[in-house]
Amino acid sequence: MEIIPIPCLTDNYAYIINDQTSKIVGVVDPSEAAPIITFLKKNNLKLNYILNTHHHYDHIGGNLELKKTYNAKIAGFITDKDRIPGIDIFLKDEEKWKFGNSSVKILHIPGHTLGHICFFFEKEKVAFTGDTLFSLGCGRIFEGDHNQMLISLNKIKKLPLDTKIYCGHEYTFKNAEFCIKYDDENIDLKKKFKEIKKLRLNNLPTVPSTLKDELKSNIFLRCDQNDLKIKLSMKNEEDFKVFKKVRDLKDNF
Repeated sequence: MEIIPIPCLTDNYAYIINDQTSKIVGVVDPSEAAPIITFLKKNNLKLNYILNTHHHYDHIGGNLELKKTYNAKIAGFITDKDRIPGIDIFLKDEEKWKFGNSSVKILHIPGHTLGHICFFFEKEKVAFTGDTLFSLGCGRIFEGDHNQMLISLNKIKKLPLDTKIYCGHEYTFKNAEFCIKYDDENIDLKKKFKEIKKLRLNNLPTVPSTLKDELKSNIFLRCDQNDLKIKLSMKNEEDFKVFKKVRDLKDNF
């Protein structure tokens, strides 16, 4: 299975999924149709599915044009049926959905929005996390609350360590700057930041990351770790309180 990041708008990624065995093609979170159509035409591919992690315009803006052009089916979370334009397939939490030959587990991960989901391709160990988990970051809390977001991140943390994380935006450099500010003794983070700088210097995507790397370096996934709690002067505090502090610090960064 081939996954191709397609830059959209200013810092979004849509992802083309090309299952070369079943010949099924999908796109995750197309904020605009033009770059997707250009890629599909160039590679002589037909679009079968549109996968939406959540309803924000910069993730669904291309839905209707792509659906009209290719007669593609649109999949999203059932409670967002009135907010995702053109939706055909109403997915539920923990459901197993078939994409070609792949089994896709749906994880409901609210916080950023109430209807946010992750598409986890089980055999391939690939997770499309939208705006919930970024490389070295997590999404702003718009519709949910801090507790929902922490529970959602903890769901993702239970996936296999070698899971590839494909997130919705190229925010990694700025996220790394924030992580370094509050977790400056983290050797894994320093190493990752060097790699990120090289990639961005050459205008290359920082995605995918791996869950293993994120667990070591992403401050939002380390709120249960004693070394970080001590660093933040929050020794013995609940994980939730640490997470809330870190998210509030990032909101003002």
